[in-house]
Amino acid sequence: MAISPSSAVGSAPLSQSANIGIQDFLKILTAQLNNQDPLKPVDNQEFVAQIAQFATLEQSRQLNEKIEGLLSVQSSMQSIGLLGKTVDVGQGGGMLTGRVTAIDVSSGTPMLTLTTPTNTFLNNINMSQIINIR
Repeated sequence: MAISPSSAVGSAPLSQSANIGIQDFLKILTAQLNNQDPLKPVDNQEFVAQIAQFATLEQSRQLNEKIEGLLSVQSSMQSIGLLGKTVDVGQGGGMLTGRVTAIDVSSGTPMLTLTTPTNTFLNNINMSQIINIR
């Protein structure tokens, strides 16, 4: 039994709609088997192909999660190398200079704290704001 796509009534965020699990897939597969037309049974190869496609999709999703984790770790490691260095950052249309004195990685994105030559602290500086490292 072929299942034709239907248009979505509401638009769910991609993260919710993409999170179909193996249990959900098996429920759909069981419903397909229970409700198929006895005069037109579905080919077993089609089911095997669907399961293989789902397994590939799940592996791709897991690989993406692991790559995101690696990128986060790499970004944190890169920021550690900036401790004690003097950097120029773009902020508010201008450029400020300061020494990196602290790094906060609790949000998953490294945020730098700079101490300026006048001993003023600049908090929550994103690494993308760095223009020059000395």
